[in-house]
Amino acid sequence: MTSADLQASVAHMGTLARVASRTLAVAPVASRNAALRALALRLRRGCAALLQANRGDLDAAHGAGLEAPLLDRLRLSEAIVETLAEGCEQIAAMPDPIGEITGLAEQPSGIRVGRMRVPIGVFAMIYESRPNVTIEAAALAIKSGNACILRGGSEALASNIALCRLVQEALADAALPPDAVQIVQTTDRSAVGHLIAAPEAIDVVIPRGGKGLIERISREAKVAVIKHLDGNCHVYVDATADLAMALAIVDNAKTQKLSPCNAAESLLVHAAVAAEFLPRIGAVFAAKGIEMRGDAAALEMLGPVAGARLVAASEADWSEEYLAAIISVKVVASIDEAIAHINRYGSHHTDAIVTDSHVNAMRFLREVDSASVMVNASTRFADGFEYGLGAEIGISTDKLHARGPVGLEGLTSQKWIVLGQGEVRA
Repeated sequence: MTSADLQASVAHMGTLARVASRTLAVAPVASRNAALRALALRLRRGCAALLQANRGDLDAAHGAGLEAPLLDRLRLSEAIVETLAEGCEQIAAMPDPIGEITGLAEQPSGIRVGRMRVPIGVFAMIYESRPNVTIEAAALAIKSGNACILRGGSEALASNIALCRLVQEALADAALPPDAVQIVQTTDRSAVGHLIAAPEAIDVVIPRGGKGLIERISREAKVAVIKHLDGNCHVYVDATADLAMALAIVDNAKTQKLSPCNAAESLLVHAAVAAEFLPRIGAVFAAKGIEMRGDAAALEMLGPVAGARLVAASEADWSEEYLAAIISVKVVASIDEAIAHINRYGSHHTDAIVTDSHVNAMRFLREVDSASVMVNASTRFADGFEYGLGAEIGISTDKLHARGPVGLEGLTSQKWIVLGQGEVRA
């Protein structure tokens, strides 16, 4: 396909999406929910075929030398497919955000002014690995009355095509336009450039993947972008922490799964409890093969831990998103130092404090400048499904429009509405 042909193909997809978005925006919520329930059913019935397509992607990716964390993101399983089906049903059961009117208030002139929630229109989703994103994006698009064009990574093409086919069949089951969800079926990277430079077709683009991808999208896009660049998440163990609780939280935040952007990459421990806590968590990490890159104080306390993989931390380690069996470890003198460290080196994604102090918990919530801030909970909860959103389109560390897990509300906008009874302005 020539560059001109590719551009024309992407433009055609955009035209179809724009037309479909207008139909979906006014479709009854019962129809949109019916499509989601049909999708859940088709996911369960089609699980074997989905796993077969995914196995082909996995074999090809393994042969191409894809790293283990990326292979993990690429993998589908019966459990993952079931979670996707449950997510569709959860979204179907949620209140319809479209048409909601808020803040209606009568003005001195007699007019009543408020806001109505409306779909954004058409969004493009650019993502790597993770074929589950195909279903999460499609389900949220359907419920929020938006059309979407999806462009997954070349390593997941067969999986994504199989998943999108189920989505389009489910839309047809509910008498909704199948073109409301489309997938770019070429691995040519220039397709992305055409897609993100088409404001006549696309209202917003959402990149979800590595830093290089997101930086490229942010630099080249001619439409609005919802994004996050890194997931350098911290857990801070305060002087008043219940250390048994802290042990469980830090272990889960780091080791429950290494590859997600909400996995902990940095551990901060107050000096008052470091001598007791660090050997305990160090033993857990040593048993699980986690390398610890620490400052001098942390390394001294971790030194006696049998089998510990210890490395002196560099300046770069404090801001690194490893997505691997590595964590940076620092001993801090106060909560002030912990907050300052997180705000300097963190990626404003998700950070947690473990503490029994209400005062310190409230300070951490107020002063840490991140999209999700947690008290006595694992950073792994920073997820749309866990937040009750049904699914998420991604995590936003921007401060405008959407922040944190982006679910239904993040895929809508608001317009002002005015209700009158013949009033005219004097």
